[in-house]
Amino acid sequence: MTGPGLSVPRGVRRALGTAAARIYLAACALLLGWALVTASEGSMAVVIPMLATIPSSPVLLLLLPEGSMTFLLSVVLGALVNAMIIGWCARTLRRGGDPGTTT
Repeated sequence: MTGPGLSVPRGVRRALGTAAARIYLAACALLLGWALVTASEGSMAVVIPMLATIPSSPVLLLLLPEGSMTFLLSVVLGALVNAMIIGWCARTLRRGGDPGTTT
């Protein structure tokens, strides 16, 4: 099925290709690394990466099955979803026209 629109992988690549999305992903990676290194039993350090990836990560935290990797997976997927939205917004604002057009 081919159409005039972008394929999904190409759209994701273009959204994550903006500087704003890459800076956001780098900041989220640094915060997650810091939280994992400094977190101890009863530590609130894990809250910081969750706050950085709001609104996606809390929703994913509720939807994903409970397990040892649920926190990590929700933060990583939440950061990727948010970065794609940031990239799409940056490209749309830079283009200044219809968000559906390709350049």
